Amino acid sequence: MASTKPSTEPWRYSTSGISIPLRVTPRGGRDAIDGVETLSDGRTVLKVRVRAIADGGEANRAVLQLIAKSLGVPKANVRLLSGATSRLKQIAVDGDPVRLGEALRRLAAAKSTDKD
Repeated sequence: MASTKPSTEPWRYSTSGISIPLRVTPRGGRDAIDGVETLSDGRTVLKVRVRAIADGGEANRAVLQLIAKSLGVPKANVRLLSGATSRLKQIAVDGDPVRLGEALRRLAAAKSTDKD
């Protein structure tokens, strides 16, 4: 059964998949998901860093590829909804929303407790 309590998870579920708000750090030294972060306005986002530079869409492509690989879905199932030229982005991932949500929870929890 799904819980009705308020969630700190930044992603939203739909019938076709999941929508994820991201805060991206280009030229971040490595490709990684760094957990969940609360922004100054109270919104929560998934923190992502990529080695690619923010030039000509390279960082966006790297982000989409990282999310696809991390969630075990084809790259074609991950698309940028908004924020093409911003650090704050919204992406959609097509697939089983329950499975995707569980995978995101595991990734975010592992990184949130992993302070390097």
